Amino acid sequence: MKAQRVSLWLVAAMVFLWSVRARGLRRCLISMDIHPVEETFQEIKKTIQAKDTFQNVTILSTSETLHSIKPSDVCCMTKNLLAFYVDRVFKDHQELNPQILRKISSIANSFLYMHKALQRCQAQRQCHCREAATNATRIIHDNYDQLEVRSAAIKSLGELDVLLAWIDKNHQGTLAA
Repeated sequence: MKAQRVSLWLVAAMVFLWSVRARGLRRCLISMDIHPVEETFQEIKKTIQAKDTFQNVTILSTSETLHSIKPSDVCCMTKNLLAFYVDRVFKDHQELNPQILRKISSIANSFLYMHKALQRCQAQRQCHCREAATNATRIIHDNYDQLEVRSAAIKSLGELDVLLAWIDKNHQGTLAA
């Protein structure tokens, strides 16, 4: 009888710890509506992609790095990708068209907001970066570095739909409606 109580208590403790961990991970997910960002990108997508002179090269699309990310690495990978776009892509891109520049700035501001939210989670030790996320981020940076800076920035901007779809998929139910 005592053994059954101990077993039941251990199972209950394990379920409790698992639920606390799951709630901790949910707190680090993005709490904003990504759809306006997607709509803004769709308005400039053709213009950006028309400037891409390396049609047979990808930075995000074929790397399979995004598709192989496990749920436990989503927070870290999202934070790393947002940082990559904020710190490199948006800064490296030089846009002359003021309408396109405004839309890119709007997307950059949204990315910065999401990145800061995930940085707070990481500071609270709720967004762990494991080796798989670090390696996937390195592959994306390596792909970017293989191109000349301006070409890499245009290529990355043209692939924003890949990133936005990945964020939307991996943060379903946590994005504001």
